[in-house]
Amino acid sequence: MTKTTAAALVLEDGRVFRGNAYGAVGQTLGEAVFCTAMTGYQETLTDPSYHRQIVVATAPQIGNTGWNDEDDESQRIWVAGYAVRDPARRASNWRATGTLPGQLEQQNIVGIAGIDTRAVVRHLRSRGSMKAGIFSGPALADTEDLVGRVTGQQSMLGADLAGEVSTEQVYTIEPAGTPRFTVVAVDLGIKSNTPRMFAERGMRVHVVPSSVSLDQILELKPDGAFLSNGPGDPATADTAVALTQGLLDKGLPLFGICFGNQILGRALGRGTYKMKFGHRGINIPVVEHGTGRISITAQNHGFALEGEKGEQFDTPFGKAEVSHVCANDGVVEGVRLIDGRAFSVQYHPEAAAGPHDAAYLFDRFAGLMKGA
Repeated sequence: MTKTTAAALVLEDGRVFRGNAYGAVGQTLGEAVFCTAMTGYQETLTDPSYHRQIVVATAPQIGNTGWNDEDDESQRIWVAGYAVRDPARRASNWRATGTLPGQLEQQNIVGIAGIDTRAVVRHLRSRGSMKAGIFSGPALADTEDLVGRVTGQQSMLGADLAGEVSTEQVYTIEPAGTPRFTVVAVDLGIKSNTPRMFAERGMRVHVVPSSVSLDQILELKPDGAFLSNGPGDPATADTAVALTQGLLDKGLPLFGICFGNQILGRALGRGTYKMKFGHRGINIPVVEHGTGRISITAQNHGFALEGEKGEQFDTPFGKAEVSHVCANDGVVEGVRLIDGRAFSVQYHPEAAAGPHDAAYLFDRFAGLMKGA
């Protein structure tokens, strides 16, 4: 029998869930959140938007398909920690090149297995996402000590994290086939599938750091600009907001997703707020106000824009509107300028492992650039 190492998931309100170490042994701190996706754990773990978060998987069994060399959404695992109920005893998939616990251990990601994840999720839904920590092996101590370590960490509210996950150097993804457009993508925590989806539509993509200046973007002579997803509190992203306002002043076609939606919203004068427990999963319905179209979407956000379905408001760049809302709770899921030259959505149209209902938004952006 394989020897197990004791571990504990500790929440800031003193709730403790005890299980076994999964992946690396030690200590990790972060915000406890839950993801309702039944598939795609590799994409979740490598999504930079999960930086500094301990992800609780609601799917009961995790790790069945192992780990492969193709599905990463970035160059590393970004989650602070991982909590699962029933880890697969072995990986069984023809694409697998390794195992999930092996990859967690290799990348020094502290996890926990064998806990009642349903109870954790019910607790987070009623109390809200909160500071947490996973402790195993020598890092374990009495509960009062562990709760003190958890509560002493920085809150996600007010956390400025996009710069920590952004690329340091400009890089370019060439289009598949004949080039049609050039897009500058501001990396606030971009996922690998986003440039691929641009490239499939004939777009050359220059991915630039979050610290990029307006002049540096314009030197690349883009047909359009893109604001990516990313982690942290959008209220801290004043530099990105000012950059976006500069892009709007220039009349450059603009498309944003997730964190980029919040940045565009702030550039248009909207406020943001921290949600109680956020939207994280791949089955979240969104309604487009103008068409009534419903898309089942992938989401990962703990902050949102203020606003109501169909609300129109004045901005320095023309009239704008709340274009999309979540069918479950009415949370703002998109904004746009009425003249069409800038739009964004809170969800992930580039979603991998799915769903793909919203992929048409990349074509909408291409049409916007064509008409510019």
